[in-house]
Amino acid sequence: MQLAQRVQQLPPYLFARISEMIAAKRAAGVDVISFGIGDPDLPTPGYILDSLKRAADVPANHRYPETEGLPEFRQAVARWYQRRHNVTLDPEREIVSLIGSKEGIGHFPLVLIDPGDVALMTDPGYPVYEIGTMFCGGESVKVPLREEDGWLPRLDAIPADLARRAKMIWLNYPNNPTGAVCDLAFFERAVAWAKANDVVIAHDLAYSEVTYDGYVAPSILEVPGARDVAIEFNSLSKSFNMTGWRIGMAVGNAELVGALRRVKSNIDSGVPQAVQEMAITALDGPSEAIESHNAIYLRRRDRAVEVLRALGLHVDPPKASLYVWARLPEGERSSADYAARLVDATGVVVTPGVSYGEAGEGYIRLSLTIPDERVEEGLRRLAAFARGEQVLPQA
Repeated sequence: MQLAQRVQQLPPYLFARISEMIAAKRAAGVDVISFGIGDPDLPTPGYILDSLKRAADVPANHRYPETEGLPEFRQAVARWYQRRHNVTLDPEREIVSLIGSKEGIGHFPLVLIDPGDVALMTDPGYPVYEIGTMFCGGESVKVPLREEDGWLPRLDAIPADLARRAKMIWLNYPNNPTGAVCDLAFFERAVAWAKANDVVIAHDLAYSEVTYDGYVAPSILEVPGARDVAIEFNSLSKSFNMTGWRIGMAVGNAELVGALRRVKSNIDSGVPQAVQEMAITALDGPSEAIESHNAIYLRRRDRAVEVLRALGLHVDPPKASLYVWARLPEGERSSADYAARLVDATGVVVTPGVSYGEAGEGYIRLSLTIPDERVEEGLRRLAAFARGEQVLPQA
């Protein structure tokens, strides 16, 4: 049996490796605490679940959904974008439902990338940006992000010949893994650069509502003329603690949205309609649940920053996302080695920054999505490790 070359080239998915590491430690009897995966531990709000329960009893929702999503769902997305971003969207032409934004991100390169074409992605960055391009036979070229630039790409530093060759670029603010944020002025510069170079911008806005310290995340579509070159991917996963229900949306340029709809209509049968009903309830509902969740993440963030600094890591408190991104102590070079030492000494799992690209080397990422008591226990162990104390019993 000969597997396809694309599968042979496929690296193990980052979080699959983390899960394997956790399983191995637990099999050895270690009480593992994982800050590795950004999956909210807080439940989906009750009023949203109630709408799902009602929708489950409707016979029409037991049948195949439409790929583009219920008209009522797309209208709810349009209402939400109007309220939240003052952006007017056409529900018929500029919105398509997704089975979670990861699905749309993975499939979107099929819209633009032919074998040999170039897609740009930021480094460090979400691994799925690169994998989708690889499946199309395209080439991903990394645009490095640097701490001194606030983890924003230097678009004008991209060589002119590369910019002309590129068909698209992935952007993601608030950012995973760094927690970096941007303002509307950055998006204005990005749109101008894209128009000058005939490059499509695919913007991942999955963390738009997970924000702190008064920061409000903009949509790239707030920039006048952005829809000429941009499509935006959003999700209810992080904002409403709905990761398990798998629903999101792509919005923006009508030609790109329409092409993605055509791709998806040949691959999947859409989001279950009962799940779309709960998404409508979430999008049209109050913001108190989001504010309550963010207050919990903020408290965890501040505690994590305190302990990481005691460990000798450099960390700026992020203004958004579910993550704390920290530079290794002086003298440390390998994020993988450092993370391995932590799990061996403390049973605490963090993600090596190099897992997100070469520019992530020298950093680690902690996710704030485990219950408070486990956060406290994990941070207690790290604090003890920083003091030179033995944390786990020796074998």
